[in-house]
Amino acid sequence: MASQKGSERPSKNTGQLGGRLRRYARVTTTMGGLAARVAGERYLGMEIDRSKHAADLREALGGLKGPIMKVAQILSTIPDALPPEYAEELAALQADAPPMGWLFTRRRMASELGSDWQSRFSSFSREAVSAASLGQVHKATDKAGNSLAVKLQYPDMASAIEADLRQLKLVLQLYERYDSAISTSDVYDELSERLREELDYQREAVNMQLYHYMLRDEDCVSLPEYRVDLSTNRLLTMSWLEGKRVMPFLGTNPSQESRNDIAKKMFRIWYVPFYFYGVIHGDPHLGNYSIDSENRINLMDFGSIRLFRPQFVGGVIDLYRALRDEDRDLAVHAYESWGFAGLDNEAIDVLNMWAGFIYAPLLEDRVRPIQQLRNGKAGRDLAGQVHAELKRIGGIKPPREFVLMDRAAVGLGSVFMHLGAEVNWHTMFHDLIDDFDIEKLANRQGEAARAVGIPDNLLHKHA
Repeated sequence: MASQKGSERPSKNTGQLGGRLRRYARVTTTMGGLAARVAGERYLGMEIDRSKHAADLREALGGLKGPIMKVAQILSTIPDALPPEYAEELAALQADAPPMGWLFTRRRMASELGSDWQSRFSSFSREAVSAASLGQVHKATDKAGNSLAVKLQYPDMASAIEADLRQLKLVLQLYERYDSAISTSDVYDELSERLREELDYQREAVNMQLYHYMLRDEDCVSLPEYRVDLSTNRLLTMSWLEGKRVMPFLGTNPSQESRNDIAKKMFRIWYVPFYFYGVIHGDPHLGNYSIDSENRINLMDFGSIRLFRPQFVGGVIDLYRALRDEDRDLAVHAYESWGFAGLDNEAIDVLNMWAGFIYAPLLEDRVRPIQQLRNGKAGRDLAGQVHAELKRIGGIKPPREFVLMDRAAVGLGSVFMHLGAEVNWHTMFHDLIDDFDIEKLANRQGEAARAVGIPDNLLHKHA
């Protein structure tokens, strides 16, 4: 597997506790500076150079390379959650963190599996094959010769996440004082809950089993097998999936037919769970999958998984039909199904402006590329127009479920842009939704949850 979350050689930096504290101090100083600038602009008429400060903020946050990196990347993909200057800077941040050195790794493994942990493996790579925001992955071999991916969480991540979330709350509060277009309280609550969930590797193991269940009839995907005997709350061991990451794959100059084939498979892998079970993989970035020798998709990393209310999924489909049929009342119903409240006609018009842009590939019954995302000029221009209109009408409060759904849709669309895929998205979408029924989805969701042991209280919490 050339990528169980990547195959690049990790950095040699170590991220000592003292270094982390110094970096937090630096971020706090930067945040304090921003608070002073925002106050000066708001109350004294001083002008703030947002582009310069966004660059300063990126530099300070980039030094942390911890949980807040994941939050920053998510925020950078949500329409108008941050000003464009900040979104562009944070989007450039990498989710790679300095890996733990071998001595530190040995201590962490011993704390999870006991002092004789090495006797349970035939081999265990001294260097991590990848390092991300919450942990790092080592390649290993069990006593039977099976290749494994061993995901080890960094120490003290719970306290690190709480510290990062305090910084995030300050960032959002300061921004909301400066710009009232988006109310960020639900955005913060959603990101906080999802990030805390990612600390629980046993929960991630259940998510992995859930995807095995939901995609059991899809022959275009490979999923890792969970190794409960070599796992704990903070250590997740699974089978190793051999494959090539997307960018190296594209470097082999694959045919258009091959690119389209990969895109079609990825579309089903992400949206069969959503439209059939109300479940989304909320982190579809390039490090979370690879392509095997038979062009199957290796899907990896199940930390950011969300269950949606069946009514929310129904709202996604209702909005599509409302845009297609120019049915304003159905659009209002769809937004209310998502959790938007108190929308007037002006707010509906602004939301429809954005929705029509995002839904465009599904509305057109023809072969076409994905071209309309924000990182294109049309997307940036429309996002600016939507933001200005939201500010003019007094702002809007995105519901919690919208946050991860948008992250997933935009992230996957970006992958399709990288692939240069040209397919009929309309036809693939209709293959999934033509027989949609909310009650049937609710029943399937409950059956899937029971099959993998998701407690009813957790199911009902999100669904």
